[in-house]
Amino acid sequence: MALDGAFLHIVKKELGHLIGGRVDKISQPSREEVVIAFRTHGGNCKLLISASAGSARVHITKKSIENPKVPPMFCMLLRKHLGNGRLLDIRQDGLERILYFDFEAMNELGDMVKVTLAVEIMGRCSNLVIINADGKIIDSIKRVDAEMSRERMVLPGMTYTYPPRDNRLDFRSCTADDIANAAEQLPDCDLSKALIKIFEGLSPIVAREWVYYAAQGNDAVKSDLHGELLERLAFVINQTARECDENRCTFTVVKDKEGLLKDFSFIPINQYVGLMDTKELDSACDLLDYFYSERDSISRMKQRSQDLYKLLLNATDRISRRLANQRIELKESENREEFKLMGDLISANLYRVEKGMSSVKVENFYDENCPEIEIKLDPRLTPSQNMQHYYAEYRKADTAEKILTEQIAKGEEELAYIDSVFDALTRTNGEDEVNELRMELAEQGYIRAAKLKGKPPKSHPPLEFKSPEGFTILVGRNNKQNDMLTTKLAEKTDIWLHTKNITGSHVIIRANGQEVPDDTIIYAARLAAFHSKAKNSSQVPVDYVPVKFVKKPSGSKPGMVIFTNNRTLYVTPLNPNEE
Repeated sequence: MALDGAFLHIVKKELGHLIGGRVDKISQPSREEVVIAFRTHGGNCKLLISASAGSARVHITKKSIENPKVPPMFCMLLRKHLGNGRLLDIRQDGLERILYFDFEAMNELGDMVKVTLAVEIMGRCSNLVIINADGKIIDSIKRVDAEMSRERMVLPGMTYTYPPRDNRLDFRSCTADDIANAAEQLPDCDLSKALIKIFEGLSPIVAREWVYYAAQGNDAVKSDLHGELLERLAFVINQTARECDENRCTFTVVKDKEGLLKDFSFIPINQYVGLMDTKELDSACDLLDYFYSERDSISRMKQRSQDLYKLLLNATDRISRRLANQRIELKESENREEFKLMGDLISANLYRVEKGMSSVKVENFYDENCPEIEIKLDPRLTPSQNMQHYYAEYRKADTAEKILTEQIAKGEEELAYIDSVFDALTRTNGEDEVNELRMELAEQGYIRAAKLKGKPPKSHPPLEFKSPEGFTILVGRNNKQNDMLTTKLAEKTDIWLHTKNITGSHVIIRANGQEVPDDTIIYAARLAAFHSKAKNSSQVPVDYVPVKFVKKPSGSKPGMVIFTNNRTLYVTPLNPNEE
């Protein structure tokens, strides 16, 4: 994992200003995440600790994280043992991926006692453990019993034990001979994988970067570790150690060409040779705060709105299956003219048909060649009844075509609406926005309206941006807000934008009676592309038109409009947070 022991050591040094500070507030935004607010001489700050398998970390955060209305039990336990406590020290054993926060706090009897918070950053085994002065576990955010681990259990009342630890080198104090001797004990393998086994607290991206420098961009295996390669490797390792010691690290985030965050490190990253983009930040905490807040915002909302995701997926599946069946029926109804033809031919040849016949051969006088065709009959019916049977099948197919065409159109509109709600759900930034979507779905009859306790969810205003030319641009957060933005707030001379045939937000450029320049329209189109289902694509088509040409049909679903006189731009989505 990228947050290795070396990176954690740098974080520990950055957190040094918290020592002596007092705990002001403790919250638990999600099941495996805790935020501790400190009061220090330098001001207030928030320490975020996560024990989530995919995003375990500890750092100062500047983000505003929404908390549940009822605090979880572990949060209440932390408040009991650490409330108003003073941070005495932050410890790390070598480059182990564990930080120990020692607090001095008051117990139930009014005595000052020492309480330690062990933050274990170890992938899926990450944990947050409260330890008393006697080394006993008070509790942990993840309890580990004998069925989960035979080597190390983490349960209340047990003595806290250190995780199993291998005897590895510390890259800050090793020599070329130390590296060569340690490598001899390993089987031949890729050199970067060998370095991970040799050094303590080393992430794969740092190991690959060292090998990239030492091998000058070529592949290398462990058996190549001698001569010039060994010297270059020792040099770059010692250079990294000096930079860490002198606080000259380069905190780098790696992103792919579509802007998705992939990795990070405390050294410059050159190994991807133009295949990835990089971004540098000022500190380790700033990097972690940026990287995980961007990456976890969607997963946190998914955790809180899992029932809505399941509902929308089930609705999509149900509507898609219904549409598929209706299209099959519509295809079958295309043969209705044959039923009418059979009825007409039987009517013209009633004198040749007798009850009990299973078929009759007649001339098709509708064809200029008058070919002879065979018509199947029901022997139980009279000639007149057979004729009426074919006419009834014709009327049935004709009616089915009209009804099915209408039902398919409604089904496609409903499917587009469900897709738009799903897209809005993936872009929510808080529980209030999720609750707004719940209310919208309840109004449309997809879920039962819940009885609200206390105040209704706060309605957020549309997102607001400024173009480089100074024009105000408004972006809807959900379908109901899209309707309000387009039909209520927008003036007829404003410019309306939306991704072409792709679900997304309505975007309005406030014209204020002026002519909107092309650069502003392009800027707004890029925002519309970002706030849509195509945010990770390129060359996204975006329609734009004056608001006076946009209409909302009576009885249509929220967010659905029709428009004319539009023009289309093809743009690359613009993330306003990285503008």
